[in-house]
Amino acid sequence: MTTVTETPLRRTRFILGCGTVAGLLFPVLSFGQAFTRSGFDLRRHAVSSLTLGDLGWLQVIAFAGTGVLAVAFAVGLWQALRPGRAGTVVPVLVGVYGVAMVGGGIFVPDPALGWPPGAPAGLPEQASTGSILHTVCGAAAFLSLIAAGLLLARRFAAQGDRTWALYSATSGAVAFVLTALPWSEGSASIRFAVGAVLISGWLVALSWRARDEVA
Repeated sequence: MTTVTETPLRRTRFILGCGTVAGLLFPVLSFGQAFTRSGFDLRRHAVSSLTLGDLGWLQVIAFAGTGVLAVAFAVGLWQALRPGRAGTVVPVLVGVYGVAMVGGGIFVPDPALGWPPGAPAGLPEQASTGSILHTVCGAAAFLSLIAAGLLLARRFAAQGDRTWALYSATSGAVAFVLTALPWSEGSASIRFAVGAVLISGWLVALSWRARDEVA
């Protein structure tokens, strides 16, 4: 009887661990390339532009791999967090994030600002369909995790866990300010990179928190 009850528990904790891998995979692959690929300048070029060029497949793996792992993590959250509104909506939002990240790997931005090497020095006059869809997927990824963080902040506050409530709310709020509010275009690549680190770190922390709760 113990084996029967422990097997689903171990399976759920394993799936929840996918959130940790998802949260680490994207920043590790992205910044590993950002600081090593010749000609790439994080102050001018968006991290998503790493999908272009000879080694662009590495960033495609970063997007798609993170997305698939996030969808698996969402399944684990569905099993671990319900019942309650946050326990139902948050897994859906994390699943949306995962699907959007896969889309971000399928649809890539246009060459611009001298990247990849040989690309025009300026911005294209008209964005391609793929570039537009990449932007839509990026917005969906950010907004879904921001909303998930704010919803979980309410859940943690109701449980009396002020530390986690503050962490989730702060991460979501700062990511929203960095990525959704109007700023100068010149700072966009840095702002979005910092926002990606914030939501990725929150994803890792949530994975560990959910695994502990299930245990």
